[in-house]
Amino acid sequence: MRNNTISKDDCKKNIMAVHDAMDVLSGKWKIAIIAVLCYHNKRKFSDILRDVSGISNKMLSKELKEMEMNKLIKRTVMDTQPVTVEYELTDYGQKLQYVIKNLSDWGKEHRKEIMGA
Repeated sequence: MRNNTISKDDCKKNIMAVHDAMDVLSGKWKIAIIAVLCYHNKRKFSDILRDVSGISNKMLSKELKEMEMNKLIKRTVMDTQPVTVEYELTDYGQKLQYVIKNLSDWGKEHRKEIMGA
């Protein structure tokens, strides 16, 4: 990805864009939650809680609210007894599928590199 012809201004803008993205995606759990929604489409709160190993109810609730505020996910309350809530990526959030796929591919490659397989 190195490009020696990029101007200093363009470099600064690109680095700022990475910082902006990291602000939205920061924390231990957001990428994992997005990955779950990339691979499963719609998920109930309890499903996400089970799929994201180690996250607490309180933290999942906090992260989902932040992600909804940033227009990455959509929360739908179903008219059921008891009430069911489903989460899915918005069209905007679905743009992260490419990032998740590349991150997954890199993670697999890294595991092989480190494990020597």
